[in-house]
Amino acid sequence: MSFLPGYCLQRGSGLDRALLVKVMRRTHSEISPGQSLSHVSATVDQHFSSETPLWWVYADKPGEESQRDSPVACLWLGNAVDQRSGERHAYVLLLFVEPAHRRRGLATALLEQGQRWAQQRGDRQIALQVLSSNEAALKLYQKLGYTPASVLMTRSLD
Repeated sequence: MSFLPGYCLQRGSGLDRALLVKVMRRTHSEISPGQSLSHVSATVDQHFSSETPLWWVYADKPGEESQRDSPVACLWLGNAVDQRSGERHAYVLLLFVEPAHRRRGLATALLEQGQRWAQQRGDRQIALQVLSSNEAALKLYQKLGYTPASVLMTRSLD
């Protein structure tokens, strides 16, 4: 599917579980180096279904068919329920762009794809969680019209 110049968008399938786990492990390693990744497989097992769409982005190689073995970006959507209204809505479970392909519009284009999907099924909002230390992501989301709706607070019990 045509996407951005130099890139191809492909809808994921139920056969992509292992690839999704691999990309999530890479994402979590980048966000929290040295942390355990034991939860990643369980997260995928718990949420990955036909109700949670997945899109992969592949770089087009000049003069070759797109390489389908190594995606450069992905978006995985889940479902959530708004705590105020009780309405179901799309929720970004994973958005990842390989470092060498960042700042080229891939994350924006993927989020727009996810928004179209959510609107087509009747959702009135889309939500995500972002680490407060991830300034680049915060700027992107704010630029795209995302606004804070709550504050996640944690307390260590050690």
